[in-house]
Amino acid sequence: MFRLWGKIWKDNRMLRDTVIEDGSDDTRTHKIFHALDEICHVFDLGKPIWLDVNIADFKRHSRARFYQDSFIEEIEFDYLEIQVLEEG
Repeated sequence: MFRLWGKIWKDNRMLRDTVIEDGSDDTRTHKIFHALDEICHVFDLGKPIWLDVNIADFKRHSRARFYQDSFIEEIEFDYLEIQVLEEG
């Protein structure tokens, strides 16, 4: 089971979080993109743009933070963080 944790942070406090589970046979990349789409749907957000820094952090730590520069619309929080909880 693949699980991705999405969290919205403002002023060093977690405002909202959700966990998306994916038991499909898709590739890891497809599971990540699908789970991020679901997280954005739950939080009523536009999809963030993957910048080079997001990709590098995700490859290194299985975690990425999306700040205002990753979103087209204005956000009312400091950043959206995604983190892989479980793979397998």
